[in-house]
Amino acid sequence: MIKPHLFKRLSLSVIFSFLACLLFAQSSTGSTAKDMDTMMRSHDKIYVVMAVCIIILTVLFLYLIRIDIKVSKKEKIL
Repeated sequence: MIKPHLFKRLSLSVIFSFLACLLFAQSSTGSTAKDMDTMMRSHDKIYVVMAVCIIILTVLFLYLIRIDIKVSKKEKIL
């Protein structure tokens, strides 16, 4: 007999697995993906997008390091 919480997790896993098969967000539609890539590279917009992503990730990591330092100080006090 399956426990209720395990049954719930198993059923959600099965449902999400079937939904994942139906979603094609990354499917190539032919020329539109190539046109967008060519346009972004030709106007140097891809570098702006990359710079923004790197800045966001850097700030996120610095924030996590700062929180870790604060938590470590609190643990030493206790």
